[in-house]
Amino acid sequence: MDCRAHCGACCIAPSITSPIPGMPDGKPAGVACVQLDAQLRCKLFGKAERPAFCASLRPGPDMCASSRDQAMAALGEMERLTRPG
Repeated sequence: MDCRAHCGACCIAPSITSPIPGMPDGKPAGVACVQLDAQLRCKLFGKAERPAFCASLRPGPDMCASSRDQAMAALGEMERLTRPG
């Protein structure tokens, strides 16, 4: 599955605890990554400085669902279920 155009859910919904260029402390869930461009595409895609967490995400039906709103909900639920403590 290819990424959905103008989505960016995987760069907004989950928290990222590792440093991101421009976000040295990572980012909280629900906050857009500073590396999203105007088309909601990752400016670090394919680059070495892209966090390992981001590189591990693969678009698929479980994560992306049928729409951006559904993807945000699915990733939000994954975030909730994997949150420590």
